[in-house]
Amino acid sequence: MYRLPAVDKARPSPAWIAALRRRYRTEGHIDRLLTRKLERRAGPGFRPLALEEMEAALGRLLAARIGGGFAIRDTRWLWGGASKLQVAFTLEWDRPGVGRERTAMVLRMEPAESIVETSRLREFQLIRAMEGVVPVPPVFWCDEDGDFLPYPGLVYGFAPGVAKPRHDGDRVSGVGSVLNADLRARLAPQFVEHLARIHTVDFSGADLSAFDRPATGTTECAAWGLDWWERVWAEDGDEDIPLLRLAAAWLRRNMPPLDRASIVHADYRLGNFLFTEEDGRISAWLDWELGRIGDRHQDLAWTTSRAFSTPADDGSTPLICSMMPEAAFFEAYEIASGLTVQPKSLHWHKVYNAFSLVVLLLATGYRVARAGKTHQDVLVAWLIGIGYTILDDMRDQLEKGA
Repeated sequence: MYRLPAVDKARPSPAWIAALRRRYRTEGHIDRLLTRKLERRAGPGFRPLALEEMEAALGRLLAARIGGGFAIRDTRWLWGGASKLQVAFTLEWDRPGVGRERTAMVLRMEPAESIVETSRLREFQLIRAMEGVVPVPPVFWCDEDGDFLPYPGLVYGFAPGVAKPRHDGDRVSGVGSVLNADLRARLAPQFVEHLARIHTVDFSGADLSAFDRPATGTTECAAWGLDWWERVWAEDGDEDIPLLRLAAAWLRRNMPPLDRASIVHADYRLGNFLFTEEDGRISAWLDWELGRIGDRHQDLAWTTSRAFSTPADDGSTPLICSMMPEAAFFEAYEIASGLTVQPKSLHWHKVYNAFSLVVLLLATGYRVARAGKTHQDVLVAWLIGIGYTILDDMRDQLEKGA
């Protein structure tokens, strides 16, 4: 892993930013986002926003997108999630093709700095591309650069359902959440089927202009991803972790060629979809912010991470996302998708995912919480502790590779 000269990362110089951009070759839109983050880093931290301020900002966005004749009602904060601000509201408007309607909507907006720097435009485009493929909320408008909103954001439809069972209490959704046998039986087949659809959909006609498309038969996809997270470590890390440097070198030497370009959700797990408890139906897939055009094994490795597994009723058999054993998941996925699971690519992506998660938790998470850049500083600080568990998991994966 390349180490740049010591620098004040709270106030990075243009020359240092330019050096990062030369060193790490990410997708064009990712480069733009990371550069924007550094250029704005010396600005103020997060400040609480009043609902009245949010309503006024929404009004400016809507006036620019649909003109007049609308009313914003029932505005309220939505809590949960470690990365983005979310506001629920009802819009009374003349919906194209429908007429006068009261539509439940959600504004999803960045804080001053997030635990993960991602693009609202990319998220907007991916959700729209998935309409009719898997359950997703309708997306309406995007303010990519925060021209109208306090920070960049997008507006999508409010979807019914819960992200975790109500009996799960105050746990962070998806981390240690436990499904009972009835919910497992209902949700698991949909969970597999939806992932298969995402990976096999023909996206050639979709507007995915914010994404670079890697060439099959090359390691371009793997290189873009590795450069992304090495760059974030260089930007945000404040300590030297030799194991991360070892992992980066191993990942660089063993990059797998891409056999098929797929839509990748990149955070496909329990906690990132809504479901209705009364019938166990998945009603909406959320949190597409890390999505990319890439290798399906990134999702497969992420979904089967130990971080998202829980023990079965016997107390010992691990269930991926509290649903099924890993072997059963892969078997069902291959049947549903018609695609094979390549062990070498799967293993590489297990190391890669652990690497990216350690970077997010031990570098970016620590920096944004310490600098007061996020509304979720307490939760983000708590998540940092999980980083060392992931680091240990990455060590185990590297030993398997050796």
